[in-house]
Amino acid sequence: MTLARRLFRTKPTERIVAEGGQGEGGELRRTMSLWQLTLFSVGATLGTGIFVILGQAVPKAGPAVVLAFVLAAITALFSALSYAELAGTIPVSGSSYSYAYATLGELVAWVCGWCLMLEYAVSVAAVAVGWGEYLNSFLRSLFGFTLPDAITRSPGQDGGVINVTAIVIVALATWLLLYGASESATANAIFVLVKIAVLLFFCVVAFTAFQSKNFTPFAPLGVAGITAAASQVFFSYIGFDAASTAGEEAKNPKRDLPLAILLSLVIVTVVYVLVAVAAVGAMPWTDFDPEHTEASLSYIADLAVGATWPGLIVSFGAVIAIASVVLTVIYGQTRILFAMSRDGLIPRVFQRVNPRRQVPIANTLIVSLFISVLAGLVPLGQLAEATSIGTLFAFAIVNVGVLVLRYRSPELPRSFRTPLFPATPVLGAIFCVIVMAGLAGVTWVAFGLWMLVGLICYFLYGYGHSRLNAEVR
Repeated sequence: MTLARRLFRTKPTERIVAEGGQGEGGELRRTMSLWQLTLFSVGATLGTGIFVILGQAVPKAGPAVVLAFVLAAITALFSALSYAELAGTIPVSGSSYSYAYATLGELVAWVCGWCLMLEYAVSVAAVAVGWGEYLNSFLRSLFGFTLPDAITRSPGQDGGVINVTAIVIVALATWLLLYGASESATANAIFVLVKIAVLLFFCVVAFTAFQSKNFTPFAPLGVAGITAAASQVFFSYIGFDAASTAGEEAKNPKRDLPLAILLSLVIVTVVYVLVAVAAVGAMPWTDFDPEHTEASLSYIADLAVGATWPGLIVSFGAVIAIASVVLTVIYGQTRILFAMSRDGLIPRVFQRVNPRRQVPIANTLIVSLFISVLAGLVPLGQLAEATSIGTLFAFAIVNVGVLVLRYRSPELPRSFRTPLFPATPVLGAIFCVIVMAGLAGVTWVAFGLWMLVGLICYFLYGYGHSRLNAEVR
């Protein structure tokens, strides 16, 4: 077999599904319901973005930022539909990595998995870094004091020595994940319900100061402003694919995974639109300051009531939002590495399952330690921004994967079929490329360096240890 054929050899779908849940020393336990899977996706998607993104997006679109959220949701929907089809057809933990392995071959699967490492590990580290700032905002409002900069900021930031707060939130998430998948899902469900309740509280408070005149003119910066804002808020929708990483721990994956992905996108969109309408209705769009966005919702809530206690509640919601994102994203990262290890592309330690807890304990500890080091000691800078391009690349691969699998294996049982095929996955891939093209040049450089390191790792280890290649030899 030639080198090219080995690099692009696909793994049979039936084999991927048959190996689901199997690890070294034990199996993952199927405990997650549709409700828990949906809230996992909501937990990974509905993060701190909505608490700060309005301050950045409203000056670009004016009151039409509401349409920007809808446009971004439609863009995300194309990829979500493709995810839903492949999740129902290949219900395993690897998410888009496994989908690429079944449709486009081993090298593409590795690249996709490497992009997911960037998306999950680096993005959750960046989110954890900001937890100390939101915690300080909450403590300042409630008790009048804050934690010192030395332990709430990373080296390279003003006064930062080691970001202890980031390490603490990662450690708490790790403890929950080691306890069990079902217990982690229950904790996440509580976190998600709390942050949704806080955002609905914000809407109620903001609507008490609602003025319809704030929506006139509706689109002062025209269509260009709406599309610019849509490109920015699109990244607030990244995370809906989290349910697909739980494919081997879902009770009824073929039915529940597609539903969870689509339901989570609907829930998040409704919340975003409500918050946008309430915020703009309570404060004229010209008063939004793009330079100071960290507490835009808190400021609006305080302004609407004329007191500081509403902002305190909103700050608490941001603290809970980060905790939920850290928990769900670390979970997703460990399950993707679990699938890659089972295929031999990374060391076997990542597929070892504790027979009592039925979770990959070593995998979870290694991932959490790596994330803790990143969050506590490394200024992430442009590497954190590069997570968006890695995510979009994985989304594009999933859309292409749907096209390939439909034509190559039309007989496969599919619990969900992407509507308007092939237009939907084609549009999904095109929209991903368009959004990627609009990213900054430095982001592309960081992404290129990351991919170069990934290819080196593959040819030094993955290619030689691949189970498919071992069978050929």
